[in-house]
Amino acid sequence: MPESTYDTYDHLISLLESSSIDYRLIDHEPEGATEAVCALRGHPASEAAKCIVLRVKLDRRTTRHVLAVVPGDRRVDLDAVRALFAARYVGFSEPETAERLAHAVPGTVLPFSFDPDLELVADPDVVARPKLYFNAARLDRSLLIAGADYERLAKPRIERIAAPASV
Repeated sequence: MPESTYDTYDHLISLLESSSIDYRLIDHEPEGATEAVCALRGHPASEAAKCIVLRVKLDRRTTRHVLAVVPGDRRVDLDAVRALFAARYVGFSEPETAERLAHAVPGTVLPFSFDPDLELVADPDVVARPKLYFNAARLDRSLLIAGADYERLAKPRIERIAAPASV
């Protein structure tokens, strides 16, 4: 049974507290779209972590799921992810699968994986940010931490997986 949004939020806060990571919580109007929530929080989209759950088909019988984390002003480069895993196909996970694996509803997915079946891959531009903002498993609350602290705590696989946003 997947965790509720508040269980995931509590898990995140406990992890931050036990790790002595400096962070700041930001309350705002409920919003999950990257550009809109960046405006509410008052920062450029490049400082946000956009978190997308992907389905990666390695072959006809083997499917993995990847949590791709890219800067908020970019998009996930599906071709780069496919090459990274030598996969036949990469696409977006179904909403139900994404919610089950991420333990959060779309728009609130954390740049952390609390599920062994969800591999975490972050673009190097995410961990390089002095300020990194993301929804904290809730539409009405966000978190701010340093990219280096995020990398140290989440331990993502660091790979170039971001591409310029479509124009």
